[in-house]
Amino acid sequence: MIDITLIGTGALQPLPCRALACAAFTLHGHTLLLDCGEGTQSAARAAGVSLMKIAAIALTHYHGDHIFGLPGLLQSLNIAGRTDPMYILGPEGLDQALAPILSMCANLEYEVRLMQLPEEGISLQDLSSAWPSHARLTAFPTHHPVASQGYKLILPRAGKFLPENARALGVPVAQWKILQQGQMVEADGRIIHPRQVMEGPRRGLSVVYTGDTAPCASIVEAARDADLFICEATFGTDEHMERGQEYGHSTFSQAAQMACQARPRALWLTHFSPMIDNPGDFLANATAIFPDTYCGRDGMKATLVFDEE
Repeated sequence: MIDITLIGTGALQPLPCRALACAAFTLHGHTLLLDCGEGTQSAARAAGVSLMKIAAIALTHYHGDHIFGLPGLLQSLNIAGRTDPMYILGPEGLDQALAPILSMCANLEYEVRLMQLPEEGISLQDLSSAWPSHARLTAFPTHHPVASQGYKLILPRAGKFLPENARALGVPVAQWKILQQGQMVEADGRIIHPRQVMEGPRRGLSVVYTGDTAPCASIVEAARDADLFICEATFGTDEHMERGQEYGHSTFSQAAQMACQARPRALWLTHFSPMIDNPGDFLANATAIFPDTYCGRDGMKATLVFDEE
């Protein structure tokens, strides 16, 4: 199960009803924060997202509307008594980009650890032991004028356990859980492998978050068959397409076209230009292409659960 919350859905400048870019993915009671724009703290409280449960922050790039919430958040966590390290992830240039921000937070009682994801991604348990070891976070390149990347959170699901196979192989019930966790056991002097008592992997869960970007093939590949695709859609109409290409942003219809190729179960649009008062006025530009499209709003939530099998 993955709980998803859009905390801020605005671009460039915060509005009274729209904080700047931020989302939260929560597993096992611990949260990965995606971007941290101005207004994140108050918007997170309004959305019911606990700041104390943030285990890591993943930045898509280093423009102000995605990182200016960091100094206040880091200081607030310090005041609240945080002692666990805070991991901050980001694309190339992370150390240099965050140096001014961290200099404003020089007396933190906890450690801030900066990290760039390897190409193969990481297990979330590398960031916090509270997360399930099989949950993985990967990054993919996006199309923006500065170094930028999106993120994909993957929660795989093992195959169905076959107790009749375990009994036939003489595996004690006390060792079944070990096999279900993907580890070998010894029974009657023989090594029993998980594949001997498990069916093939079942459909897991995945959620994709782009950050700022013009359309590109790497996004389509990352979002392929995802349960939820959260895509920036700065401009409501295609009359801004040329401007979007120049500045590395997408229109509603372009986000929907990427979804149409990737076939996720649902598309959430976010990162709306302050020129857009009501994103819903332009939703038809996306649903005409990809019907399962929804306009994000601050505080919007969903819980992804495994298919029943």
